[in-house]
Amino acid sequence: MVLSIRNQLPGTVTAVTPGEVMATVAVRLDGGQDIIAAITVDAVRDLALSEKAAVRVLVKSTELALATGPVDGLSIRNRLPGTVLAVGTGGAMASVRIAVDGGELTSAITRDAVDDLGLAPGSPVVALVKATEVSLAAG
Repeated sequence: MVLSIRNQLPGTVTAVTPGEVMATVAVRLDGGQDIIAAITVDAVRDLALSEKAAVRVLVKSTELALATGPVDGLSIRNRLPGTVLAVGTGGAMASVRIAVDGGELTSAITRDAVDDLGLAPGSPVVALVKATEVSLAAG
């Protein structure tokens, strides 16, 4: 299956914490970073997720926010440091490619945000994604 989701990073489940309806799944990415996904308990069961299960972490580029400075005081748990590889701009939107340990991410943000943040190749950034915006694929 081919997906339009640009951000796909391999990892291994390190913990599953089920609730009544939702669960949090902790994943150690192949690059060594940790990321949390908040998915339904049904999805955990359907994907047969447990510790040491191989997964692919999926994040749409429109759900990946970027920061260029400290990110204290936010509820966003997933924060992946990286470096801007390339910036492609259009009339209103931009695509920012980011190198992170073990892979590459793409963020779709406004062109104004690129200008306001001063993003250019080589810029250090932190990719931010809410746990509820992280999907998982088994295998």
